[in-house]
Amino acid sequence: MNNNKKVCELPPAAVDVLVIGNGPVGATIAALLGRYGVTTLVLDKTHEVLLMPRAIALDNEALRILQLAGLSEDAFEKIVIPEVKMHSPVLGQFGRANTEGCIDGHPKLVTFYQPDLEHAMRSQVSRLKSVTSLGGFELESLVEESDCVVASVRDQNGQSHSVRAQYLIGADGASSRVRGLIGEEFEGQTYAEDWLIVDVKNRHKSAIDHVEFLCNPRRPTPHMPAPGGRERWEFMLQPGESREELESPESIARLIAPWINPQELEIERKAVYRFHARCCNRFSKGRVFLAGDAAHITPPFVGQGLVAGLRDGANLAWKLAWVLRGHATPAILDSYDVERRPHARAMINLAKLMGRMVMPKNKIAAFFIHGLMRTLALTPATRRYFEQLDIKPKNTFKHGLFVQHRRGDKLVRGSLFPQAWTRNLQKQIKLSDDALGDSLTLVGFGVDPLSLLTPDQIVSWEKMGGHFLEIRARGQRSGGSCDFIEDMNHEILPLAAKGTLVAVRPDRIIMHHAPGTEADSLLRACQGLLASEDATPDSVSVTINEPIKLRA
Repeated sequence: MNNNKKVCELPPAAVDVLVIGNGPVGATIAALLGRYGVTTLVLDKTHEVLLMPRAIALDNEALRILQLAGLSEDAFEKIVIPEVKMHSPVLGQFGRANTEGCIDGHPKLVTFYQPDLEHAMRSQVSRLKSVTSLGGFELESLVEESDCVVASVRDQNGQSHSVRAQYLIGADGASSRVRGLIGEEFEGQTYAEDWLIVDVKNRHKSAIDHVEFLCNPRRPTPHMPAPGGRERWEFMLQPGESREELESPESIARLIAPWINPQELEIERKAVYRFHARCCNRFSKGRVFLAGDAAHITPPFVGQGLVAGLRDGANLAWKLAWVLRGHATPAILDSYDVERRPHARAMINLAKLMGRMVMPKNKIAAFFIHGLMRTLALTPATRRYFEQLDIKPKNTFKHGLFVQHRRGDKLVRGSLFPQAWTRNLQKQIKLSDDALGDSLTLVGFGVDPLSLLTPDQIVSWEKMGGHFLEIRARGQRSGGSCDFIEDMNHEILPLAAKGTLVAVRPDRIIMHHAPGTEADSLLRACQGLLASEDATPDSVSVTINEPIKLRA
């Protein structure tokens, strides 16, 4: 079954999960659900990937989620950004963020061309046997029943169809039909300023290699490179200017004249947007969930809009899979909102703060704000706060589906388990997430987890959708029987004492960790979180431990 076929194909009458919206967030959720073996239907109004200017930046966390969804490192083209500079027409460079290097095996910041990412993700989805993706369908209504959601969708010929799903995800963007149908309201503000986004092509040898913010109160201008010889400018409209006026070829040529000779200007795309900062009061209602721009809209000043949506997908997809397969009780789904909404709000607040720095209201405000930032950069502590991105809210949960953190531990429960380069028993060098796989993983630091468990405990862990992994130092070998990797650069092992057991969720969040001598209490605590002993599956589909099934 091809991905987003244009032919008139009827949607299946019943599925485990119905995803409304096949943008980058919806497609990534479908890819994750497909990897977990969940029968999934993705519907979108359009057949093709949109080519309008949209997201352009991804951070290391987003790249790690795309890795989790099955995309290889070269699945789509990226430009690694070494630094982000802020310039004032009066004070010169007053701020800088160091985005050089990698975190968890991925660059801190890259730019990309969104249609390339979407095509790559749709291609990945098309290989997954349990996922059907169709274009030309629009959601009309939905009714939640005791054991499912019944959605009415209309095809491009005006014919209505009914789809029964265990759960429904609205990944249908800022004007989400799903959000409106479940009665969730956006909170927040709409900025009064409109922005013209211009993407220019054939800049292979001329584009800058970093991101810069030209913080002129008269017309703030973010400027950055993009793959394929592209370059982007974003110009804030001034009072009295119309979008029609500024979108004219003459106006664009005048705006970009400081960088490009008008005779050499080749515009690929242009559009005027009004930026938003909004967030729902809840990301779910009953069996319906919101993800990406349907749940929260982030101004673009820190490049976290799409990243936040990808975090939503990683957090939600495995929880739905575990409930559907009977590994966990439906109550765990409440943790999606508990974990994701506070961090999404924190990112929105950071973007609003950066927006005030980028677009101060007048020259006096600009002088004081930019002067203050330049002064703060003189001291090591405050310079690190901005330059080393410590200002960015950490993706660490305060509450949710994990055992509460103990102060002083290097491994923080409720935060991401680190990723590093490792070597497996077949002598292959791979990132450690590949060894974690798609399961709930019990990781042994320098110890085989199976050696610390009774046969009953092993069976209990496997019933929770779990498997086992041992990590040892480079050059060491395991005498155990579970999966094994070597920590090639000694990046993971120093974070906990030898003999420690770490329970890592499928979304790479640390659920619990304890000394191996406390293996029994660790397992009981994880079982209590999932409440899987008495859980009843919502459906009887493929079990989570079976290999991913690909299309022929």
